[in-house]
Parts: sequence; structure tokens; C-alpha cells
Amino acid sequence: MIEKLLVANRGEIARRVFRTCRDAGIGTVAVFSDADADAPHTAEADVAVRLPGNAPSDTYLRAELLIKAAVETGADAIHPGYGFLSENAAFARAVLDAGLTWVGPPPEAIESMGSKVESKRMMADAGVPILSELDPAEVTEADLPLLVKASAGGGGRGMRVVRSLGELAEAVEGASAEAASAFGDPTVFCERYLETGRHIEVQVLADTHGTVWAVGERECSIQRRHQKVVEEAPSPFVDEAMREALFDAARKAAQAIDYVGAGTVEFLAGPDGRFYFLEMNTRLQVEHPVTEVTTGLDLVALQLRIAEGEHLPIEEPETRGHAIEVRLYAEDPAAGWQPQSGTLHRFELPAAQREFEVGPGVRLDSGFVSGQTVGVHYDPMLAKVIAFAPDRRSAARALAGALAGAEIHGVVTNRDLLVNVLRHEAFLAGETDTAFFDRHGLDTLAKPLATVDTVRISALAAALAGAAVNRSGARVQGRLPSGWRNVRSQGQRKRFLQGEDEIEVVYTLGRDGLRADGFAGVELVSADGGSVVLEVAGVRRKFTVARYDGAVYVDSPEGTVELTVVPRYADPDAALAAGSLVAPMPGTVVRLAVEAGDTVKTGDPLLWLEAMKMEHRIAAPADGVVTELPVVVGQQVEVGTILAVVGENE
Repeated sequence: MIEKLLVANRGEIARRVFRTCRDAGIGTVAVFSDADADAPHTAEADVAVRLPGNAPSDTYLRAELLIKAAVETGADAIHPGYGFLSENAAFARAVLDAGLTWVGPPPEAIESMGSKVESKRMMADAGVPILSELDPAEVTEADLPLLVKASAGGGGRGMRVVRSLGELAEAVEGASAEAASAFGDPTVFCERYLETGRHIEVQVLADTHGTVWAVGERECSIQRRHQKVVEEAPSPFVDEAMREALFDAARKAAQAIDYVGAGTVEFLAGPDGRFYFLEMNTRLQVEHPVTEVTTGLDLVALQLRIAEGEHLPIEEPETRGHAIEVRLYAEDPAAGWQPQSGTLHRFELPAAQREFEVGPGVRLDSGFVSGQTVGVHYDPMLAKVIAFAPDRRSAARALAGALAGAEIHGVVTNRDLLVNVLRHEAFLAGETDTAFFDRHGLDTLAKPLATVDTVRISALAAALAGAAVNRSGARVQGRLPSGWRNVRSQGQRKRFLQGEDEIEVVYTLGRDGLRADGFAGVELVSADGGSVVLEVAGVRRKFTVARYDGAVYVDSPEGTVELTVVPRYADPDAALAAGSLVAPMPGTVVRLAVEAGDTVKTGDPLLWLEAMKMEHRIAAPADGVVTELPVVVGQQVEVGTILAVVGENE
């Protein structure tokens, strides 16, 4: 039996495994990088071991340090979570060689699925349908569109869509470079790209006694950059006949490699219902909660029991209801999905009252809490939010409502995009293929929940709350409301920025109450430093206001509004030279495409930044000449660092 378990991972998945261990009476060991010293997973384990450094290559990818931590703390088993070394056969073998229990599949099974090229050949031999591999050197127009993919790894890294032969060389080079950086293997291959395919996967569980379960399918078609954003179970696309065929193919895949433990067989399905093997993930998936809540299973508990040698029952569990999961990322969808970093001042989802549980309602699986810093070393996913209900529309409505009511202050997230997707008629109709974002457009899907009118009245609420704070600390006549005049005079003025737009609030408070320019019929009911109640055309509306170093967040049922206080006196030294391109996030310069003095056209690549597991292309904003290029390959840059300056052609 497992007595003490080390989780060779961090964040949300480490907390998820610890929760099951606590319920089972199993001791827990956390490992943490310097960046994660104050992370929740570090505090929640019985003991924690420091891995010096921040970069994954120095910490969570150091197999020898992880095994040493297990031995020194008396752990007798290691759970790899997902990502990092979870699909590393050498790590699994090292764990076993150290006399520890490996909570995962045999190293041989990991190896057989580690190469997408080789795994496809094995699946074809086992009778599992596949998309044929294409050699990049032999691709023709007839093969387009196609997908360039890294043979090793996953998570959307090392993947490029090619729609013309002229794009192929750059796509292969970029995918190969990204694959080498992420997985240590630059091998890439091509396959036919289904523009409107459905990404459907089957959860499998297999014990050491020959029993293999197919435990329901999940649809994960809504993706950005080939990374999943919305997942659900069951798939609205799959009927009973297709489900039976999918389950049969998944079982064949697991049996072909003598699989043991929890794994996922991923397929791509076309509009005609025909499906093709993509890959097998030899680990627990990020989206496993939707299977848990629709089956009542604890997949982590089953992983542990299988590792201890227990039998699975012969009968597979039945599913019921519908579950939808979204990945809440610190990223800006409207700015090309740029990852975001900074202090997460407040992170609360009032509608999600439970963590890691299986019953109906809204579940939160999170790696972050209020006050933490979202860094640049790891994936920018803040949390997974899961809704379970009797039917799909009810689950979508509950999840959208929970997200809309969330209070997330300090970093830009994809929250509004997720709510818009969940409320979109195409989504509710089950039209959820991989082209969803392209078809419906980020200009619509990433649109803020807060309307222009909501922004304006939120700015008024922010001004009134700020004034209340000032008056509460006043030493003279502090009970008088801000802007109060015995004799009518000019109003109080407060300026904010919302994005690039400036909003000026002008108001007075007198004997007849609030008078605010442009807000006819708005009455002040109450105001203090944290909340403001306004009556608008006879309807009372409450606004919750929070302030952090010049930033103001106003939450209301109409959406969250982030405002920046405009100082009365601007610093002239803060202005940048025209044509300056600054780092949108902290990261590492990994490639340069130009030199100082080069002539460029709008959209030409200048350089690439790597941050939060992704490469980000920095392009010329206009035709001109690169007058400055003050960075070099390998340089670490912070937000706002000048990367290049593009001046006009003389």
C-alpha cells in the first residue's frame, strides 16, 4: 500500500492529487521552485522540498532531484501529474529503479506513445483508424491544408497550420525550433488538416490484470493555438453508434501497448462522423474533472488503487448528466492570446463553493489564490472551472453565471471570452468544431461583458468610492461628502483610463444630492470605500470597488471594469520614442529576424519572445527601418522593455 506520495508537479494538479490523498489517509510531499515557495500546493502538503531555481529545466524537470526528495522524505510513491515529466519514460524507469511506486503506466507504454510518428504506425497495426503521415519534402498542393506537428510532446507546442506551399518552409522551421526547445526533439511531420474537425477523446483506465475501461468521451474542440480552452462530456456530436466505435478503438489502443493506469486516447473526427487517431496521452488529462462528475469516479483515487495492484470491476461505470469545463487563463485573447503576468490581487468565484468535488454544481480546481504572483516560468492557467447539471444548456448557463460573477483583479484573463462562448447560440447548438474561434471571430467572442454604459457608470462609482476613502481619513469635517458645496460651484473632477480611452467624471454633492455630468436620473444611495449603490432610473445597482496602486476594479452584475487613475500631473520622461516596440510580457528573446538598419514592411517578423511555454512573434507595426535593436538572443526582458524601434524611411 502507498503510505506517502510525492507529487512531481505544481499548482492545480498537485493540489488535486493532495486532496484525494487526504481523503485516503495517504501522506503527501510537495516539491517547489523558488517561484512557488508561497504557492498553495507548497503549503497544503504535509512536507515540502525546495528545488532551487525557477526555470522548469532547473526544477520540475530534474528527475534526480525529484527522486532524491522522495527518498529523503520517506515517500514510497511518485505521482507525476500532467506536463513536465509525466510522459517521460526515463523518469518512470528511474522511479521504479529507486524502489518507489510509479503512479502511471509502464515505461514501455510511455515510450511507445512518445513519438507521434511511431505511435500512429502501431495504432494502424492494431486496427485503429489514422490520418496518414506526410513527408514535408513531398507535400503538394493537393495535400493542403496540412498541419506541421512535433513528433514529441504536446500542449499545442511545435504545431503550425499551412494553407499554401509558400508557408511550408517557415512553418517547418518554426515548429522544429519550438519542438527542440520544449521537448528536446526537433522532429516534425505533416498530416492532413481538417478545418472543421472535432477533437474527441476517450478516457481509459486499465489495471494490471487485463481489464480495460473506456470511461466516457470528452469533446475538446474549442481551442486556441491547438490548446484546449473548453471541454465537455459527453460530446454533443457523438451518437451511440459512434460512441461504441470510439470506445472500441480506444480499448484497442490501450491493449496494443499493454497500458496500465489512467490515459486518454485522442481522435479527430470529421463532419461525416469518421474519426482518426491523433495521439495517446499516457497520463491524467487536464480535463479529467468532466469525466469525474459525469461518472462519479475519482480518477486520481483509481490511479492510486491500480498502482497498488487492485482489480477494476469488470463492468464499466455509466455516465449521467452533462459537464463543461473551461480553462481560465491569464492571457489577453484580443491581443493575440498574449500571456499575462503580475500580482493576482483578488481571485474569488463566489458561485464555486467546492474544490475538487464530484457532485452537481460548480467546481473549482485552482492553483492560485488571492495575493499570488502569476509568473512567467509556467503555463498561465489560473484555474479550471467545471459545471455539472442534468443537461448541457443548464451546465452552460451555470458555468457562464459563475464566471461572470467572479472577482479577478490584477491580471487580464480570458474570463469574458469564456462567458461569451458559453452563451453563444452556436455553442449552445453544439456547433463546436476546431474552427469555432475563426468562424465567429475574436472581435465578437473576446468582447468585454461590460458595455460602454457600464464602463461610464462604473467610473462614476469608482470616483465616489475613492472620494469616500479620502473623506474617511480627513482630519477636518470628515463627515461631509466629497464635492459638497453650500453654494453651487464647479464639480469635482476625476480622470481614468479604460484601455486607451480616457473617461472624465465630473460631479458635485449638495443639498439636493448627487449631480453628475452626463448621468441624468442617477441618484446616490450610499458610498463607502468598498461599495457604491446608485439608483438609475428607479433601479438600484450595487458596485463593488477595489483599488491597487493606481488601478481600480469595479465589479457589478454587468461585468468587471478595470480603470487606471490618471495622475493630475504627468511625468514627461515616461513617454516612449515613436515606433518603439516594447515587451508585452516578461520573457526570453529566442530568435531575431532582422538587424539594425534593415528595411521592413508592416507585419514582417522582427523577433520572437518565449514566455509561458509559447513563442510570441513581434512584428513591424508599419513600413520603415529598424533604427534600434537593443536586445540579443537569450536575453531576459521584463514588461515594457524596448525590443526594437522602427522609424520612417528617409
